[in-house]
Amino acid sequence: MKLDSSATQKAPTVLSRAGLGWGLLGVAAFSFTVPFTRVAVAGGGMSPLFTGSARAAIAAILAAAALAFTRQRPPRGRQWARTAVVAGGVVIGFPLLTSFALTTASAGHSAVVIALLPAATAVTAVLRGRERPPVSFWVMAAVGAIVAIGFAAAQGGGFGELHWSDLLLFGAVLAAAIGYAEGGLLARELGAWQTVSWALVLAAPLMVVLTAVSIVQRPPSGTPAGWAAFGYLAVVSMFLGFFAWYRGLAIGPMARVSQVQLVQPVLTISWAALLLHEPLTWPTVLGGLAVVLCAGTAVRARTGRT
Repeated sequence: MKLDSSATQKAPTVLSRAGLGWGLLGVAAFSFTVPFTRVAVAGGGMSPLFTGSARAAIAAILAAAALAFTRQRPPRGRQWARTAVVAGGVVIGFPLLTSFALTTASAGHSAVVIALLPAATAVTAVLRGRERPPVSFWVMAAVGAIVAIGFAAAQGGGFGELHWSDLLLFGAVLAAAIGYAEGGLLARELGAWQTVSWALVLAAPLMVVLTAVSIVQRPPSGTPAGWAAFGYLAVVSMFLGFFAWYRGLAIGPMARVSQVQLVQPVLTISWAALLLHEPLTWPTVLGGLAVVLCAGTAVRARTGRT
């Protein structure tokens, strides 16, 4: 099977509808991650260490099977180091940090911090990928981030005092932003799904060890709802969702496609209202529309020189 991206592909300067569509599909898949993690660790009887590590171990099995079945070429040289960066960000860092944070933080409050992820990814993409979006892009990205944070804060009760869970969530945002940016670049060389698959395989030994430790410390005794949520985290949040997300970032431009993440807090809090019975009011609807408007304006801004 041939790779779906060329190793010599240049960073695009014009926003592609395909890139935007794939990015939105990935965001839709990821929008369930926070509520389902909350279900698993808060009401599902699973430890945060098990939830964060076992889902990556299961996804690694699926990734290894897909790579072997399609006979994919493994990364070479520096690509292994870059794959390790992706693994550290999205396979190890974000799942574990959010799992521990969500033992005490609500889904709505967590969305306050995670709403910073689009801006963090855009900054990382500019630094790493040498993308140069125009001033109008940064203005709308900043406005969108502020609106998203304000919207999520209104639902989660705001930051208040900075708690330990907030520090974990800030760390998760930083880890994911680095993993997204590096993964988007690497996907142009290895392919979209191949990038996350190799990252999962590379992190598998560590995640298997952590899973074993978590089972010894606290055997999982999840409810049916908890196991269903965990299954989604393992198959979709850790594996299939990245197929779409890295495909969108690879098509790019990365800094602008990443702004569709501004829609994620809207979706996350909507699912939290349905699944966790958090209140959904008219201010929520209006705030959501404002976030979507800012996200749409940002991604449609014309790209400057690269």
